Amino acid sequence: MSSKKKPKKLRTPNVPLASLPPSALDAARGGAEPAGPARAAAPRAQFDYTFVRQDLKRIILLAGSFVVILVALSFVIR
Repeated sequence: MSSKKKPKKLRTPNVPLASLPPSALDAARGGAEPAGPARAAAPRAQFDYTFVRQDLKRIILLAGSFVVILVALSFVIR
């Protein structure tokens, strides 16, 4: 392996280009910064977490019922 470092101009970011904002994409590809005003950020995707919430509720319900069963069994065993 080489111990030489690239100059800062030649370095590329260690993130996928799709996750960078448009102005950073131009810089990462070697283009110049936009001369005009900064571009507005693209709208963020709205994710639907209803399935995650349902799964979490089910997990909490099962864990709670197991705790109740264990406590009840501990009294029966004594």
